[in-house]
Amino acid sequence: MIVILDYGMGNPGSIKNMIRKVGGQASIEKNPETLKDASAIILPGIGSYDNGVTKLKKSGLWDALQIEVQEKKKPFLGICLGMQLLLESSEEGKLAGLGWISGHVRKFSASELKIPHMGWNDLHIQQSSHVLFQDFEAEPRFYHVHSYHADDIPVDQVLGTCTYGYEFVSLVGKENILGCQFHPEKSHRFGKKVFENFLRIIESC
Repeated sequence: MIVILDYGMGNPGSIKNMIRKVGGQASIEKNPETLKDASAIILPGIGSYDNGVTKLKKSGLWDALQIEVQEKKKPFLGICLGMQLLLESSEEGKLAGLGWISGHVRKFSASELKIPHMGWNDLHIQQSSHVLFQDFEAEPRFYHVHSYHADDIPVDQVLGTCTYGYEFVSLVGKENILGCQFHPEKSHRFGKKVFENFLRIIESC
């Protein structure tokens, strides 16, 4: 069973519905104990960086994630803020992130850009051999809503980029850990393919 974390910072219901559409089973949970029996974990998120860190720590999910994802190597997917929290820090706040992936979160810097960035963007695949891209369409597009983006990510951990004024990292991966800045649950058939392939990753573990 995939566990989708509900810590008051996202819309886990739409993610659960999309997973069901592609044949997976998922539950929405707040209790850290439920992570012990999870086959995989999804961390959604909408809102500010420090608030996300604070709520994860107060709920006990922060420490539970360290055990289940970092130590036990369970498949993990962070979405939007959930991806940003994988990094070391953010210009949006003062608290440290999980630090599972090297890098920092920056605000869009081009003065002519409308912030937040909202809309569809083509994904430029950087590592086509990754299982997440199996049977992908030639030009996948995903829906974004964000004012900050990942930066300083090691090249070998950048799976996909998008362009909004300039190129930014929209998809990262390291071992059992994946993170996407876009919202696959709002990205129609393209998002369905992400969840289908996430299920493939889980089945291979």
